[in-house]
Amino acid sequence: MKLELFQIDSFTEEIFRGNPACVVPLKSWLSDEMLLKIARENAVAETAFFIDNGTTVHLRWFTPEIEMDYVDTLPWRQRTV
Repeated sequence: MKLELFQIDSFTEEIFRGNPACVVPLKSWLSDEMLLKIARENAVAETAFFIDNGTTVHLRWFTPEIEMDYVDTLPWRQRTV
């Protein structure tokens, strides 16, 4: 399986500063288990997965350990990608 993945430095304009996070656009949801495995392999504090259907964006956010509830800073991170 090949996925597009962006590793970003959030809350900064400088590379290797701020908080590293990954953003993964999807066309359809993978299993919960697969999303968690990808987040663990990314080895950053947060990995956001999203599906943009043209009118709304569906977002899921994972740490390497669990799926998190929606947090307000995540849409900002996704928009910067």
